[in-house]
Amino acid sequence: MVDLGAILKTLPTIGSQVETLREIILSNVVMIAEIGAATFQERQRAAFLTERFTELQLANCSTDECHNAFGILQGSEGARNILVVAHLDTIFSGERDLTVTVRRGAVQGLGLADNSLGVAIIASLPLILERLQLSFRSNIILMGSARSLGSGNIEGIRFFLDNSSFKVHQALCVEGVELGRLSVGSIGMLRATLTLTKPEILDWSRFDVTSVIVDMNNIINRIQEMPLPRRPRTTVVLNAIHAEASFSNVPISAQLLYEIRSESDAMVEQVATDIRYISDEVASRSEARVNLQTIARRRPGGMSFSHPMVGAARAILSALEEEPHIQPSTSELSACIDRAIPALTIGISHCNNLNTADEQLEIKPIAKGVAQLIALLQAIDQRLCDEAE
Repeated sequence: MVDLGAILKTLPTIGSQVETLREIILSNVVMIAEIGAATFQERQRAAFLTERFTELQLANCSTDECHNAFGILQGSEGARNILVVAHLDTIFSGERDLTVTVRRGAVQGLGLADNSLGVAIIASLPLILERLQLSFRSNIILMGSARSLGSGNIEGIRFFLDNSSFKVHQALCVEGVELGRLSVGSIGMLRATLTLTKPEILDWSRFDVTSVIVDMNNIINRIQEMPLPRRPRTTVVLNAIHAEASFSNVPISAQLLYEIRSESDAMVEQVATDIRYISDEVASRSEARVNLQTIARRRPGGMSFSHPMVGAARAILSALEEEPHIQPSTSELSACIDRAIPALTIGISHCNNLNTADEQLEIKPIAKGVAQLIALLQAIDQRLCDEAE
């Protein structure tokens, strides 16, 4: 059996070999990023990934009802399955200009870091492993997961874990950024919309008519005044507010997007209940109707820092001279945690101006990010990341 020290010694070689495949990786990044893949619209990107897997002669290349894309690198023993997953969807619709420009040292375009680079690494991994002449005892399930972001509520990976005939023993969730990111657990989270609607106002020139924006502002002020505990750490993030935009009409409908985060699942539920009471009270005083809709939900949990998988990941980042940044995640990791599957979320590179038209993904760190992923796969395959029974 190979020990972790031996794996760490190979990191420079892995990184240099990945550098020789830079053009292939970047080509995949560009092609994937230019395929529109807003949440629930990932079919074309899933087809592209499946086509790549088929070209590389992976087993079981297919998509499912959720438009997840799969391919399996079969192991020499095949008794265990390691899942490597990157979410396919982005926050940008195909109506946006998705043209990608490769510049010296960086790639510029929408959705590169979240998560075109992650998908490109999944698409390129079989070729990289072939170049490195690396094989595994375990099966490596490569997956592009659909319906991850926003109202998708990580439905794709949940569907796969609930319905697949393959038992997943351990998993790695791949995000484009940030290199050094190490997510070992998930916080409790609830994303929701709060919609206020008032009866139609026919005479908008009346001086006693109040806009629904005023009512929504009252709700926001009450939410900000809510006493939140320091332990467990809890917060409410107000993400956006939408209303009709016009000088000639008094808005009769407004919507607030918010997110509750806490280390305690019970506290998430308590804050959600308090917000419902606040909105009902304000609405009752203003003849408004209120509608609360939950968009996404996560349960807290994850591995402890003492878990061998976390220790291996930290040692690998240290050997790469990257500082580990331990942070919670609400991505595919949450679905693995819910099913007691040891899993980590890692990042591949660095990015400037994330999720803007000026987003620039750094090219040079990608080799390190991929070396990190491969070393982790080796450590998991060699059973160096298993807890003692």
